[in-house]
Amino acid sequence: MMSTTHEKQLLAAAVAGDEQALEQVLHSVQDMVFNLSLRMLGTIPDAEDAAQEILIKVMTHLSSFRGDSALSTWVYRIAVNHLTSCQKGMFKDHPLSFEEYGADILSDRAHGLPDLSGGVDRALLARELKLSCTCVMLQCLDAPSRAVYILGTMFGLDSRTAAQILGTTPQAYRQKLSRTRKKMAAFLGAYCGLGGGSCRCADRVDYAVASHRIDPQDPGFCALHPASPQATVHTGAMEELDALSQVFADLPHYRSPQQVSDWVHQLVRSKSFRTAVNGQGGDA
Repeated sequence: MMSTTHEKQLLAAAVAGDEQALEQVLHSVQDMVFNLSLRMLGTIPDAEDAAQEILIKVMTHLSSFRGDSALSTWVYRIAVNHLTSCQKGMFKDHPLSFEEYGADILSDRAHGLPDLSGGVDRALLARELKLSCTCVMLQCLDAPSRAVYILGTMFGLDSRTAAQILGTTPQAYRQKLSRTRKKMAAFLGAYCGLGGGSCRCADRVDYAVASHRIDPQDPGFCALHPASPQATVHTGAMEELDALSQVFADLPHYRSPQQVSDWVHQLVRSKSFRTAVNGQGGDA
């Protein structure tokens, strides 16, 4: 991430109408926004769409940022507000529950299927299923609990910063995080092989292909590029993790897809740029 002094200079230039500065500001937060969107919504296409919508909000509200918090905290707040109220996406139309997900794991539909890998390395497909399944598993939590869990477990934000983002107190945030971790740990321990359960990704590859959960010819998660550690924002010490939460904390943070970067480049050269310069709107 950029230094505080450089950040302030870029922000001032962006608000004053410097297209290049605005593009740099948006590029500096786009990976963070995409990764949060991916974990909140569960699929890459939905995350790409949401990331673009959030970056528009960041751009059009940039003049309202007063520097009372880190830019990343301000962007997180915009993103979380957008994602917890988002009414679009696969899992808005087809909501999940732990009970439904567990029943699917225990069913015998994964047994007796032919090899559907299409000649693609089965180890790669098992990893694709693991990455996809872990993001989908998060959809069993309600949106506010999901945001708490992701910020604390996967983004490593300290309780003060996370509480500021969520509009609550550090104590209330820690209590909510603890309850949510226990709920997720109970499911992992009962079902998921990563947490001690019986389900193994390698054994469910063919079922995942048959049910269109993964596509051997388009392994979307494995095609994403991991971000460097510096590209992921951590504003404080990570809350202490239990062993099962580590399953999620160890997931890669990704660079946002190239089409998001290309879209940002086009956006700052569009008519919408004038809205950002004029500073319409307040905090989202």
